[in-house]
Amino acid sequence: MTRHALFAAVGLAALSLAACGSQKGSSDPWVGYGPNPPLPKPQTALIPAVDTPKVVGWAAGATPKAPPGFTVARYADGLDHPRWLYVLPNGDVLVAESASEPSSADKSNQGIKGFFQKLVMKRVGSAKPSPNKIFLLRDSDGDGVAESRMLFAQGLTRPFGMTLVGSTLYVANDNGVVSFPYANGQTSETGTGQKVFDLPGGPINHHWTKNVVASRDGTKLYATVGSNSNVGDNGLENEVGRAAIWEYDIATAKPRIFASGIRNPNGIDFEPTTGVMWTVSNERDEIGNDLPPDFLTSVKDGAFYGWPWSYWGHNVDVRAKPANPGMVAKAIAPDFGTGPHTASLGLVFYTGAQFPASYRGGAFIGEHGSWNRKPLNGYQVVFIPFAGGKPQNAPQAFLTGFLDKHNQIQGRPVGVVVDKTGALLVADDVGGVVWRVSTTPAKK
Repeated sequence: MTRHALFAAVGLAALSLAACGSQKGSSDPWVGYGPNPPLPKPQTALIPAVDTPKVVGWAAGATPKAPPGFTVARYADGLDHPRWLYVLPNGDVLVAESASEPSSADKSNQGIKGFFQKLVMKRVGSAKPSPNKIFLLRDSDGDGVAESRMLFAQGLTRPFGMTLVGSTLYVANDNGVVSFPYANGQTSETGTGQKVFDLPGGPINHHWTKNVVASRDGTKLYATVGSNSNVGDNGLENEVGRAAIWEYDIATAKPRIFASGIRNPNGIDFEPTTGVMWTVSNERDEIGNDLPPDFLTSVKDGAFYGWPWSYWGHNVDVRAKPANPGMVAKAIAPDFGTGPHTASLGLVFYTGAQFPASYRGGAFIGEHGSWNRKPLNGYQVVFIPFAGGKPQNAPQAFLTGFLDKHNQIQGRPVGVVVDKTGALLVADDVGGVVWRVSTTPAKK
């Protein structure tokens, strides 16, 4: 038997065992959502729960589904794994194209679990050389479709987050933040940027996506860094400075950890009435289909949110070695669950005026979707109303249809932003599309 055939046989056997031995999670689409989601008893299995749905992409003319009164259109398509979006002051939209490049140094990506992780990543087009480009999309005639697409920057290292402060554009690569000079209406940058500050990177870089946002007064940058493993699998010495949100003071050029114990924060935004920072995070795997929930939470300076030693406050994860009761005692529970294994990545508060009043000030979350849960979870953009600076039940499915009726993947939402007109833009990395959701049809 060839090596390839052997791996295929092992994979099929493992899939069969997983199908026979793993229990299914709740079929309630809102399980694990809310301020006090139920936390079932942890479950472990020899073969972790996996699901490897087929990717079929979008048929010509097909779109995700929004609530009545909204129109969904292709703002731009034919993109190469678009992950994150940023709206410039003149209405131009930057889209970062980047993809995973699995590292041989990542021990948590080995074995049966790693086999399926890599299989899923290959199917959805993530496990490939990263495009490492940023494109600028421009809708000059205001018809809701970007008729111009210009290569804005290239030669970056898995670019993700972007933010503008004055005349300086900051871009988060997978190992740090760089800057470019920017003038209003500019359509391209030269070079690969000037280094601003480093962030933990390779050689492992398990969660490589780094976001960067500016404080509302423009004096500080905040950058996200995900963990280097599921629950410390690669050794805690490789987790230094990770599972954290970093703060960088622009005037003094000094970075520090702002908050920690957040396994994989990505989206960051500031609640519009209070100015408080909020983030969404992916939680850990392999302790059950319904445990623990991903979450949306306010972020407090100096706070610790549990990873890897505990989840949702003081619930101990016995897999984290060595145990650390002192850190568990410090752990803060998040504000609002967003469902188990939904891969909550994108976050934006709605501050536009186009949508109905019920959406004003609420949070849109891009849920990339599960690969290790049965049944599949996420694969949608969720809306969570806010009142008095706090999330309110019940969450709403705002943009759906990323899974077809056969549970095959048509697309996966990631970054979400509000454009200059008040429409919602959604980056769909598998579909290669930026979707635009508006309350009015595009001009004829």
